[in-house]
Amino acid sequence: MDLELLGWDGAFAGQFAPWADSGHRPGRVLAAHRGGDLVATGDGELLTQATGRLRHLAGPSVAGLPAVGDWVALQGGRIHAVLPRRTAVTRRVPGSNAGEQVLAANIDLVVIVVAPGRDANPRRVERLLALAWESGAEPVVVLGRADLCPDWGTDVATELAGLATVAPGVRVLALSCYTGQGVDEIAAMLTPGRTAVLLGSSGVGKSTLVNRLAGRDLLATGEIRDDGKGRHTTTTRQLVLLAGGGMVIDTPGLRELGLWTGAAGTAAAFDDLSELAAGCRFGDCRHHTEPGCAVRQALEDGRLAADRFAAWEKLQQELAWAEERADPLAAASRRRQTRALNRSVRAHYLHRGRD
Repeated sequence: MDLELLGWDGAFAGQFAPWADSGHRPGRVLAAHRGGDLVATGDGELLTQATGRLRHLAGPSVAGLPAVGDWVALQGGRIHAVLPRRTAVTRRVPGSNAGEQVLAANIDLVVIVVAPGRDANPRRVERLLALAWESGAEPVVVLGRADLCPDWGTDVATELAGLATVAPGVRVLALSCYTGQGVDEIAAMLTPGRTAVLLGSSGVGKSTLVNRLAGRDLLATGEIRDDGKGRHTTTTRQLVLLAGGGMVIDTPGLRELGLWTGAAGTAAAFDDLSELAAGCRFGDCRHHTEPGCAVRQALEDGRLAADRFAAWEKLQQELAWAEERADPLAAASRRRQTRALNRSVRAHYLHRGRD
């Protein structure tokens, strides 16, 4: 297989040079299965696993192991190393108090797919956008299965307007794989060598979109259940080469969207709030009772919705918790500094009171 069709370029070749000198060959991870990783190489595809040494170096973190989209160094039929990732969509390991999971690596476009109705929940979209922006790739929000709307004109426009309010600066478009609406727009973003990852719930049309983009039925698809929830038809992440030369990574429906890191991603997802915060009198304003707070002013005059601000605060708290889990020593140091500062403030006011 021609690796350039999978996104191999001079920059990756430069990173791989030390491994090439020792007899390794490059490959890109196409899928992750229980029995190992499916990797595409210049000689074809093979099912392989990471070496024990690579697993040892990764330690308890699964983020150090190969993920779909990764470029890896192979020798003797085993994966010996993972090349540095240009971009990566990550989340906290589901059901765990700590740990980072890589959903897709070396991607150029994050396509967030939601269905009309309850699935287009603003809070969920905001969280998905935080993951997307933090990855370093370009996000796009897609209203999948838009043909389910009773009125394509009015109802779809209403849904798109709602999505646009929580996705400032992000392209939002409607998609119907049955009528073909929106498919060409997404295909135009996936020029040869570019990779997209699809994120969203089950049943919103991700696998159907992959089939339309690929020009053939590659993935199983399913309908949304009567209760509005999707059926899990995709059970593993996999990279598919499209008819136009681009690539797309399909993912199982995401139920848990715990953030692992994401200060920059959250700031970008809440760009409107970040812009308001720049006008606060104090650079470390927490937007509660501080004087000269531009965010509180915007809440009072209706320019900023209270539920959007509450969602931002919740993500900030989650990120602080995740940071503490990732680096407890740094978190403990910050707590000591905060306690020392509080004692200093109390002492200052006690001294003023005596005067």
